[in-house]
Amino acid sequence: MLRTVVLVSGLLCLGSTATAQVNTGDLKWGPAPAVFPAGAQMAVLAGDPEKAGTFVIRLKMPAGYKIPAHNHPSDEYVTVVSGDLSLGMGDKLDPAKSAKLSPGGFAVAGAKMNHFAFSTGGAVVQVSAEGPFALTYVNPADDPTKR
Repeated sequence: MLRTVVLVSGLLCLGSTATAQVNTGDLKWGPAPAVFPAGAQMAVLAGDPEKAGTFVIRLKMPAGYKIPAHNHPSDEYVTVVSGDLSLGMGDKLDPAKSAKLSPGGFAVAGAKMNHFAFSTGGAVVQVSAEGPFALTYVNPADDPTKR
C-alpha cells in the first residue's frame, strides 16, 4: 500500500511540472523592450524576463535587423525558429566574423561575452536565460534608450 501511495505521489509531482504549452498561433506579440533597436517584436513563452528566474521569449526581427555588440549578465541560449540569424562574438558588429544560422540552429553566448546579431531576411528566434533580463551595449551610443 505504501509503495502505491509513493508511486502515485511521484506521478502527480511529475505531471505538475508541465505548466505551459504554447502553440505558435497562440503567441501574443508586442513591441520588444526599448533596449532593442526599433522594429522587433517579442512574445513571452515562460517566466518573466523582468524577474529573477528562468525565462523563455521569442524575438521576431524584420529583414535587415541588427543588434550591435552587447552582453548579458547570464548565459543566453538562442534557437532559430524561422528565417536567418547571423551571430558573432566581438566588440562590434562585423559580418565577416559571424556564423549564419538557419531554422533549428542553436548558439550559446556566455555571461558577459560580447556578441552581436543580425538578420538579412528576417527571423524568429527563441531565447532563454536567467532573469532579470539586461542588455548592455559595448558602445553606449548604440543603446536606443540613450537617444
